[in-house]
Amino acid sequence: MEEPTSEDGGGITIMAKSRKTPKPVEPIQSQKLDSDQNAPQFEKFTNPNPGSNITSAANFEGLGLAEWAVETCKELGMRKPTPVQTHCVPKILAGRDVLGLAQTGSGKTAAFALPILHRFAEDPYGVYALVVTPTRELAFQLAEQFKALGSCLNLRCSVIVGGMDMLTQTRSLVSRPHIVITTPGRIKVLLENNPDVPPVFSRTKFLVLDEADRVLDVCFQDELRVIFQCLPKTRQTLLFSATMTSNLQTLLEHSSNKAYFYEAYEGLKTVDTLTQQYIYEDKDAKELYLVHILSQMEDKGIRSAMIFVSTCRTCQRLSLMLEELEVENAAMHSLNSQSVRLSALSRFKSGKVPILLATDVASRGLDIPTVDLVINYDIPRYPRDYVHRVGRTARAGRGGLAISFITQTDVKLLHGIEEEVGKKMEEYSYKKITDSLEVTKVSKAKRVAMMKMLDDGFEDKVKDRRKLKRKTLTDKGLYKKRSKRPKSTEN
Repeated sequence: MEEPTSEDGGGITIMAKSRKTPKPVEPIQSQKLDSDQNAPQFEKFTNPNPGSNITSAANFEGLGLAEWAVETCKELGMRKPTPVQTHCVPKILAGRDVLGLAQTGSGKTAAFALPILHRFAEDPYGVYALVVTPTRELAFQLAEQFKALGSCLNLRCSVIVGGMDMLTQTRSLVSRPHIVITTPGRIKVLLENNPDVPPVFSRTKFLVLDEADRVLDVCFQDELRVIFQCLPKTRQTLLFSATMTSNLQTLLEHSSNKAYFYEAYEGLKTVDTLTQQYIYEDKDAKELYLVHILSQMEDKGIRSAMIFVSTCRTCQRLSLMLEELEVENAAMHSLNSQSVRLSALSRFKSGKVPILLATDVASRGLDIPTVDLVINYDIPRYPRDYVHRVGRTARAGRGGLAISFITQTDVKLLHGIEEEVGKKMEEYSYKKITDSLEVTKVSKAKRVAMMKMLDDGFEDKVKDRRKLKRKTLTDKGLYKKRSKRPKSTEN
């Protein structure tokens, strides 16, 4: 892999490292430490009890926010700052670079949006803040939150993500909106392909990496380098995440003493109000017991459920299967167009459908208060992905249930998640299904779904996507061919 060169990162050294890579990639250096500084230092605050509000301010006035911002918070029903807001907002207002680490549903978005809007109102101009986030759906949600918090400022907010018309997006950027919220891939393309776009960010005051652990993955390394090149050195850099990773840890070790680090908890921990359970079954029985769980939603008072799967193919198949069984649902995965993805999310948020099937495009940041159940149909490979998935429920002190399907090959993954989150999962209480009619019904619906996928050309889409992904990884020097198995020497 080509070694990255030094680029400005606004006071914090940004590291990019793959979860599979044991050694860190050379850092994208933002600012060298002073020569007389013996060791990197940063101001750190750790709240050992993230469920407690002991360390939160009594009101938003105490954070130093303008009167209009305080009134807006009251209108939106935000009565009291959360701990992450209490500690990070004043530091951001003071001009500090900040890394905020707090669990899902803790108010991280307002922790960076409020001080940005406060400063913007004092000196409004051009593209004041660039917010980079890993998924398209989260980008649109962030835009909604910025617009709500800045409703009295005539705020112009632009969402720049893949799957949308690039000419329209270029025109939007050249018109210099106040806040730009983007995914890394699309903004990189626009910056490289149109000479009118980079100057738009020449006076940008804030760079925010939301879900920073994901944005700092090695797959976005080239995108980040291009973004950093067009931003001024005098900006503030704000990073927020729900999980601590080796990338963020290395970032702290290389940060200047200008940076402030707020950690609501140490390690990976899921919220106390979340019940975590598992079902141990054969792989071929997963569809049957999934349907069984969903059939009990109304009896158990579950308003809506999110089902996470590992592939687009599984997501589409389960969605069509449930439709055949007359179970209303929406599907969201990367092989759907952006308009279809947004429509599915909108239908689910509005309560028109009670079930959302999704890949990890929906695992981060989405705040839907009615989600009472998260099902891991396919258990994720990494504990941090599990934390983000189950964080879609039990948000902001509410209760919730997370059920994970475990097969014989998933036992090690289960133990790894339990070790990281510091909690043992309980076994979900259910009865074995022996009704042959029920088994036949689900099996038939599965076959119908697979036939529909073939008729619709979905498998061709999967093959095309696989080829495109391989080409992209090859261009980045990240693709490795699988070694062929040795031929058997048996007669």
